[in-house]
Amino acid sequence: MKKHVLTLLIALGASSVASAAGDATAGADKVAVCAACHGSDGNSPAPTFPKIAGLGEAYLLKQLHDIQDWDKATGEDKATVGRAIPEMTGILSALSDQDLADIAAFYAGQTMQLSGAKELTVKVNSGAEVDALQLGEHLYRAGNLETGVPACIGCHSPTGQGNEPAAYPRLGGQYAEYIEKQLRAFRGGERTNDGEASIMRMAAKNLSDAEIKAVANYIAGLN
Repeated sequence: MKKHVLTLLIALGASSVASAAGDATAGADKVAVCAACHGSDGNSPAPTFPKIAGLGEAYLLKQLHDIQDWDKATGEDKATVGRAIPEMTGILSALSDQDLADIAAFYAGQTMQLSGAKELTVKVNSGAEVDALQLGEHLYRAGNLETGVPACIGCHSPTGQGNEPAAYPRLGGQYAEYIEKQLRAFRGGERTNDGEASIMRMAAKNLSDAEIKAVANYIAGLN
């Protein structure tokens, strides 16, 4: 079942957003403000901001709508509506649905550059130091049956390319630091825009800190 499969990211909600079809050519003229943080082609120069190139049009559009909804919310709604990204306050508030669709189409058509995985070790709950790449690959492909952590491949594909029709984003090549941050946010309930089924919150709730670091590092080199 999809609620038991690890869908990362970020971003990483699954519900669709009804909107006009995006025009990538028109979107190219609307992304100047985005380029400052995410790069002109969606490959941000530093892990402070995620790469958004090639994440998938449906996924990108949902995130844009979620961020816009949060930005426009007031009062108590601010804590429960959309996706909170303080750095994007005011950036999307004046954009139309067509603008958002065009921007999503533009970035979806770009190619993500691989961040690359690193050789490192992590300390698991037993206290043992283990190879992070091996642990990360195992988690991505098989999950952790003992703790109920599902595999990532069911939604994000064996090569990390995601599933565009289902709005599951590409993960392969993303900054490990960003993936780690999003997994922690889902696990802790700080990020909640993963649909009514809480797909990512359910997937991440039993991940340890070591497992999060390991799978994030592995994904950064996946292609």
